Amino acid sequence: MLRAGIAIKDDQRSATLLMEPSASPADPEPDDRNHGLQPIAGLLTHHGLKSQDLVAASTEQITYKMVTRGCKGRRLTNNVQSKLQRALNKATNANYRLADLFNY
Repeated sequence: MLRAGIAIKDDQRSATLLMEPSASPADPEPDDRNHGLQPIAGLLTHHGLKSQDLVAASTEQITYKMVTRGCKGRRLTNNVQSKLQRALNKATNANYRLADLFNY
């Protein structure tokens, strides 16, 4: 993102547009939120499950997008991580911990 500014030269009374790079606070560092493929993706494959199976198994409101983001390593809130954990445990009749599903 570029930050624009105007510089006025006193002797010539002309304006010059200056462009200087700036970091936008809305654009986080790529490594802040993306952590690569997560163990939950391997567990889903191991059990032969898909995103739709977790959504169907959950009694809470989770979406396909939450499951996909969790598998791809997008940082999720603790609340969403817990929802995915409970849905996976219900779908597989297992008792996985959050540490078993996410490595961040």
